[in-house]
Amino acid sequence: MADASYLSWPFFDDDHRALARALDAWAVVEVPRCLGGALDANARGLVRALGDAGWLRYVVPAAHGGARPHLDVRSICIGRETLARRAGLADFAFAMQGLGSGPISLFGSDELKRRYLPRVVRGEAIAAFAISELEAGSDVKAMRTTARRDGATFVIDGEKAWISNAGVADFVVVFCRVDAGDGGFVALVVDADTPGMSVSERVALAAPHPFGTVRLDGCRVHADAVVGEVGKGLRVALGTLDVFRTTVGAAALGFARRALDEGLAHVRARHAFGKPLAEFQLTQAKIARMATAVDASALLVYRAAWTRDSGAPRVTREAAMAKMYATEAAQQVVDDAVQLLGARGVVAGAAVEELSRDVRALRIYEGTTEIQQLVIAEQVLGEGRTGG
Repeated sequence: MADASYLSWPFFDDDHRALARALDAWAVVEVPRCLGGALDANARGLVRALGDAGWLRYVVPAAHGGARPHLDVRSICIGRETLARRAGLADFAFAMQGLGSGPISLFGSDELKRRYLPRVVRGEAIAAFAISELEAGSDVKAMRTTARRDGATFVIDGEKAWISNAGVADFVVVFCRVDAGDGGFVALVVDADTPGMSVSERVALAAPHPFGTVRLDGCRVHADAVVGEVGKGLRVALGTLDVFRTTVGAAALGFARRALDEGLAHVRARHAFGKPLAEFQLTQAKIARMATAVDASALLVYRAAWTRDSGAPRVTREAAMAKMYATEAAQQVVDDAVQLLGARGVVAGAAVEELSRDVRALRIYEGTTEIQQLVIAEQVLGEGRTGG
């Protein structure tokens, strides 16, 4: 793999270092084999390939086929960074298996874990996470989708927007407002073939992956589909995002590393005015800024991951910092790489042109940069507060 000196940092143990090297060696060969077809086929093929090779063991706990006793955020971050460096869709496939099944891994009953997690590990069941709505993105309490008790079942009505894996998922964790009774919110696992659930619209993205709107119209699920407790669905959502938000920064880091690789290769090979671009001071200044941004991002990402893995119950501040900084920095690093390549950097299909499309959404999903700023400020301002 390319420069992996960061693996010597004390955030990692030998298993993490071995994972990074082995996954990168696999991805270089196998990821391209899963690309080139139709979008949905590519996505399904990547999930199955990741499952067959054992990489999805890192997104579920060991009791249900995973690699470690609990979700290890450093391993998930290494997975996302490594795969993002090779292909955005590969990162997406890996990440969504983790995020989509994360509520079950973290809060699900033993029965839900037995029913879904082994299939997630094998790449036989594709997962999705449905919380956003057209009028309820970061403001999750504004969601309108409801789950109404009816005996031993819940009846779900509403619409979820901006849902990754819409159209290919085998099951979806749907977050709803509880209609009367208990109040609050609830998370429910809904199989894709459940009557009343459909994908009402597919949405094309700049960086293609399965994405769309999920409609629930009198969709009935048994009460054993509840993840966590009725009325405490937001705890499930926020607890899951607290684990996986850091990994968004890791994906951004993978994109930034690839952009830096592409920029370095170009300035070393391209000559202008009788010498390589790498010998111009303005080029060197840009490379210095790019390299520093990459290392700073990695430090924040892996600090947050290490803190969580070391037993911290929440890493709200650390994860928000990692997500905010790494995604913003990656956007700049990719743009700098495009600038270094000049006309070659804006040719459709060029690596840095694809990266410029891949990286943009990371500053929005799982909490925009502006939301992360509010979260960080709230955490910092609250540090000195005392009771009374």
